[in-house]
Amino acid sequence: MIMSEYAIQVEQLSKLYQIGTSQGRYKTLRESATGMVTGPLRRLRGGHKPEERDLLWALKDVSFEVNRGEVIGIIGRNGAGKSTLLKILSRITEPTEGRAVVYGRVGSLLEVGTGFHPELSGRENIYLSGAILGMHRDEIDQRFDQIVEFSEIARFLDMPVKRYSSGMYVRLAFAVAAYMEPDILLVDEVLAVGDIAFQQKCLRHMQKLTQTGMTILMVSHSMAAIQSSCQRAILMQHGRVAADGNTLQVIDQFRQSLKAAEEYPSAATRPDGETGDARVTVTGFDMFGANGESKREFKFDEPIRIRIDLEAHQRVEQPMINFGIKRGDGVIICNFNNWGDNFRIDYIEGHCTLEGWLPPLRLVPEFYEIHVLVWPWGGGHIAGDLSRSFPIAAVTYGDFRISGPGLNTHDGVFQVPAVKWRFQRGATSTEFTAITSTSIYDAFEAELTVPLLD
Repeated sequence: MIMSEYAIQVEQLSKLYQIGTSQGRYKTLRESATGMVTGPLRRLRGGHKPEERDLLWALKDVSFEVNRGEVIGIIGRNGAGKSTLLKILSRITEPTEGRAVVYGRVGSLLEVGTGFHPELSGRENIYLSGAILGMHRDEIDQRFDQIVEFSEIARFLDMPVKRYSSGMYVRLAFAVAAYMEPDILLVDEVLAVGDIAFQQKCLRHMQKLTQTGMTILMVSHSMAAIQSSCQRAILMQHGRVAADGNTLQVIDQFRQSLKAAEEYPSAATRPDGETGDARVTVTGFDMFGANGESKREFKFDEPIRIRIDLEAHQRVEQPMINFGIKRGDGVIICNFNNWGDNFRIDYIEGHCTLEGWLPPLRLVPEFYEIHVLVWPWGGGHIAGDLSRSFPIAAVTYGDFRISGPGLNTHDGVFQVPAVKWRFQRGATSTEFTAITSTSIYDAFEAELTVPLLD
């Protein structure tokens, strides 16, 4: 038998669903009786033809190939067809058109509840999963202890899995899928169910699996996880492949498509659904490099100047204007604001501009979101507890990207320079001062003479 160079081949794959029908629910006696009377009449008329609005193409003409050993991230908005694609590759559902050819044993970790028999214990499901993959009992025995240790549920191993919490279920499901060593591993967003520590544990293990030559397809909304784990990404939009290629470039295209949708309204929206006051509107935001050009891609350790344009429809006393940086997975990296740096603005009214010169951002190369918020302060005191208050203006301005040296999420969020280094070898000593009080702002020396506000 000639082994294919591909692990997966998808050709013109389409999946059609009929929506808005009574499928999947029980009919009332009246509906059943009506159906018995009208059914023959409908058949004489040619049968019921679903209207166009009743049909949904979850996938349409999807084609791509996956080489053996590739790790591919599949990204896109909810409803883009990502999970449907993995279900077809897992043979859980059949395509309407086209074909998907998979070469090798497939391990799937899809939504919670898929793959295990609820009445069987965790122990029994481990052996059942191995048997489905075509493994002999002695092969499963060799991996059994590793599976139990990784899942951390040894105490509940003989309990029916229907009594497991979602977190326990995911722990065991991932351990089984990973340690049974399939040729191809399909992982859906199900990892989001587990706690943060276990998610990180799973991602570290998947990175180890990539070194063994296992092929992995991973669906995730965490761009940090996709960027750190995948060499290639596929962007799904409306059931079609919108982009396929370098991970960073595909993520960039995805974020560009979300810019308009992710932008907050100019007035802050509270968790209870009420809209905050609209005394201030954030009308513009920009970022500049060392030589003054407007841009959204910066190199590691490059200084950045920001400009925030505001329209205060009413006079707001002593505002706190905040610029925040958030990583793609929602982790807030840092915030800069005028009050934190002891720069008091007596009031804002009409059109105002705030500029800020940031220190060189030694952020690990990735995409970061930009958040601008404005809080009212009064008489030099906070207007209530800031942790419980709401900004009067909140806007997300897309994102920016840091590029640079061969760093990734394993290196943390940012790299901090030491103030001073000293190295000694024998009688020879060498010192190096990494930070001085003026070096950070050398690139902006001329611009710093410009007053921030009139």
